[in-house]
Amino acid sequence: MILAHLSNADSIEPSNGEDSAIGCAHVRFTPGARTVWHTHPKGQTLYVTDGIGLVGTENGVQEIRPGDVAVIEPGERHWHGATPERFMAHVAMQEADENGEVVTWQEPVADTDYTQTPA
Repeated sequence: MILAHLSNADSIEPSNGEDSAIGCAHVRFTPGARTVWHTHPKGQTLYVTDGIGLVGTENGVQEIRPGDVAVIEPGERHWHGATPERFMAHVAMQEADENGEVVTWQEPVADTDYTQTPA
């Protein structure tokens, strides 16, 4: 379950069909909540619906706001979540690879990575 890979209590509402190769979910993050580092074999697109969030990659951190679209390249190591003070919600979309995999979960995000000043 994806909630095991998020810090704090968050909610996820899947909105795709069981037989679809495209995964889609509306994910809500409480202030300070974030995913662990992870990758997607075919990439991921995030559409921010509410609040203020962060997307972190090996190249730094970017702030995201309602209406923003963040495109994560295939295999790009990243994390995303709310800012320390604000909640954030986004629609996450990703496609399964030929083995049906959509994500590879990795280690938790260190506080030093999470608290970087956004670019």
